[in-house]
Amino acid sequence: MITSSSTAETRYFIYEVSGLNQYKQPANANYTLRPNDNVFIQVPYNRMNEKMRSITRMGGTIVSIQPLNENLPQGE
Repeated sequence: MITSSSTAETRYFIYEVSGLNQYKQPANANYTLRPNDNVFIQVPYNRMNEKMRSITRMGGTIVSIQPLNENLPQGE
């Protein structure tokens, strides 16, 4: 099946990510702030690999990846 570039550009995925600490830890703290909630990030198809590397560099773990528009009829 050949996918047109317009179809690839409109495909989005939702990454569920754990371990991203959104709070800056104080420099003098002798403890680690642990994030307690997962974050959901919308990613276009053509940026999936780039975003995966970015999440890993920030210390996050991808828990799941789900297509955002999986229920669209064929041809749209």
